[in-house]
Amino acid sequence: MTIRKTTAMIAAITMLAVGACAKKAPEVLPPAPEGTGADTGSNTGGVVPGSQQDFVANVSSDRIFFDLDQYNVDAQDQTTLQSQAQWLARYPAVRVTLEGHADERGTRDYNIALGERRANAAKNYLASLGVDPNRIQVISYGKERPAALGSTEEAWAQNRRAVTVVIGN
Repeated sequence: MTIRKTTAMIAAITMLAVGACAKKAPEVLPPAPEGTGADTGSNTGGVVPGSQQDFVANVSSDRIFFDLDQYNVDAQDQTTLQSQAQWLARYPAVRVTLEGHADERGTRDYNIALGERRANAAKNYLASLGVDPNRIQVISYGKERPAALGSTEEAWAQNRRAVTVVIGN
């Protein structure tokens, strides 16, 4: 009987100790940390200046497109990249990643190399417009991350692209 009583007492003491450590929920939650995007910001309409949302809302496009097996920046791409360069000039501490993509045709290795050439072509054009190249990372996904599924000319055209993504300060 003594062992049973001792075990019961130890269990009761443990439950009391654990219960005493429990935290009560605060009556009022603290404000969200600044710069996390959780702040709705009355001046910005919920969009944090210098963020990806701000970028997409204020440039003509976050992506440029290429012809089959090409990585040259044409006149339409130049206009898009000029818009991006103007936005980047307003936020000199912001860094970006240029993602290079290809359509599903071709080998994996070929498409990785082509995606890298496309991303570097966009980076070089942005640099020619005065954007510090040290602010721009380049990565190639080749055919691994299609924007459009399907084996049609329309899908392939959407997948041959370079996308600019804001990664922060």
